[in-house]
Amino acid sequence: MNILIVEDEARIAKRIQRMVHDILGQDLQSIRHIYTLQEALHAIENNAPDLLLLDLNLNGDNGFDLLTTAVSKSFHTVIISAYKDQAITAFEYGVLDFVPKPFNQERLEQALDRVLSKTSTTKQATKYLAVKKRHKVALIPIEQIVYIKGAGAYSELILIDGQKELHDKSLDKLDQLLTESFQRIHKSYLVKLSEIKGIQVSSGSKYMAELKNGEQIPIGRTRYKELKEKWV
Repeated sequence: MNILIVEDEARIAKRIQRMVHDILGQDLQSIRHIYTLQEALHAIENNAPDLLLLDLNLNGDNGFDLLTTAVSKSFHTVIISAYKDQAITAFEYGVLDFVPKPFNQERLEQALDRVLSKTSTTKQATKYLAVKKRHKVALIPIEQIVYIKGAGAYSELILIDGQKELHDKSLDKLDQLLTESFQRIHKSYLVKLSEIKGIQVSSGSKYMAELKNGEQIPIGRTRYKELKEKWV
């Protein structure tokens, strides 16, 4: 894993580096430390990490100015900050975890475990997914999303008004971010449970989810039982 730390205090950055080395061992490929918001923006545009560990107060600059851009990228972001009152807002923007300062190695390891997990681990409500539109970042409210389709390394958001938006995160990463209001029903589909109108079963044990917008999307055989239990 390639990790970027954005932290204006060298002492704390070194502590994070030491803990990450201890936790990840050989799974850690590289770890960089950057002090300022401007350097961080340049770094993630030119050499994106697998994980961003971000402080929210950077020599007086607001880390949220970087966060909006960061959460639209392919990698996950974990906040490490003393500003606990910002945690709910950070989760709403789509960070995977918020580690409050002061922290210990056990709490940081819990955050890294969430990054490595392939299933949804957050209990906090993500309210937006950030997507890049015409060189800007737009926040798409979760309530506007009907379902999400995997598109290789990217994902396609299908909205209530029929529009489609491309997200840089893979379907697996979005699955980690979204709460139980969304269900993985197929290797290529995440659907909001409240948008399912019915389930059709045809010969050969083929299952289809009928959505309120009239579309039908496939249900994986191994995921049918779990979907039925949660949807009914």
